Amino acid sequence: MLAKLSARKDNNILFIEFTYHGIRFREHLGIKDTRNNRKIAKLKLERVNASLLDGDFDIETHFPNSKNLQKFASIGLDRTALQASHVRSSNEVDSIITFRMFTKTWLDENEIRWRESHRINQVSIINKYLFPKLSARPICDIRRQDVLAFRGWLGTCLDDKGERALGNGRINKIMATLRAILNEASVRFDMRNPFDGVRQLKNTPSDINPFTLEEVFSILKSVRPDYIQYYTVRFFTGMRTGEIDGLKWKYVDFERRIIKVRETIVDGRQEADAKTQSSIRDIVMSDRVFNALEAQKKATGIISQYVFCNTQGKPLAHRNVTRRIWYPLLTTLNLLPRKPYQTRHTAATLWLASGESPEWIAKQLGHANTMMLFTVYSRYVPNLTRQDGSAFESLLEKHLEG
Repeated sequence: MLAKLSARKDNNILFIEFTYHGIRFREHLGIKDTRNNRKIAKLKLERVNASLLDGDFDIETHFPNSKNLQKFASIGLDRTALQASHVRSSNEVDSIITFRMFTKTWLDENEIRWRESHRINQVSIINKYLFPKLSARPICDIRRQDVLAFRGWLGTCLDDKGERALGNGRINKIMATLRAILNEASVRFDMRNPFDGVRQLKNTPSDINPFTLEEVFSILKSVRPDYIQYYTVRFFTGMRTGEIDGLKWKYVDFERRIIKVRETIVDGRQEADAKTQSSIRDIVMSDRVFNALEAQKKATGIISQYVFCNTQGKPLAHRNVTRRIWYPLLTTLNLLPRKPYQTRHTAATLWLASGESPEWIAKQLGHANTMMLFTVYSRYVPNLTRQDGSAFESLLEKHLEG
């Protein structure tokens, strides 16, 4: 009787079942019943059936970690000749599962928990960097030295100008995808994790360069009239680009004076949720933001569900806005070129400078805690408030005078 492929009802794990010399065997493969896993398992099934038909089947060849080795030995067959005539890998089921095969399975199993933009990013990393170097490698043959060699290769990639194309931060993100894949493989196939002892490259975060309050008002005074409200909201709410571009009127509560951050737009695609759980938040409108949104309501409230949109009522294409509006404006004002994301940093530093509670600021920005404020933004507070320790000296003097 030929072997057949099935899946357990309780945990959906694939197994191969067959009868040999009147004894029933069931060998679990340790992988879920998915489309790609079925392809992998069928390759194994074909090998098992070929051995059964040839009459040279040996369970240890195909399932070296089987719990049924003793059961097979009880059949009483002399396997010495078979062992001498067949060269076996330590785990044949693993040797036929290539990096490409397992990665496709990993993608299928994880895409349900990812935002679409993250899924696209993962697929891009895999196709552009991982598959060209690791695609055909058996997943269980990948060793620590292979991981380090791959990371070294990433560091040698050059751009069109002959300069290093990938910074340490980008390399770390690529390696994080590889790490996640191999972490899962190490659990499923009981193999040593090739990432053991491999640390991230040191990465110096890009410096933040927020605008001063004077620069903010200069920008708002000089920008095209149809973009005044847009940049007012950006500067005084700290919203991310995807959050403000994806903002819909149904999330603007004028009565309670809050902006509900619930959806985003990433690369032109609407995301059903915000970046992280803490990103789902309510932003308190200042008077300036409230007035800006009221003015914007008159301009786009009838033509679109989006607060900020083009003449067709569709959400703004941020790259186009950045290229046509943002950078030309900074050039005209002789301001240092900075990415639009600096409007978010500006909001944080201005709030800190004004003495707002760090916990409140963290909630406005969608941070899980205040750590980001104290590690990134706090160093700008002395420059903005012109404080240099004199406040503490003043406190001591008042106490002594009393």
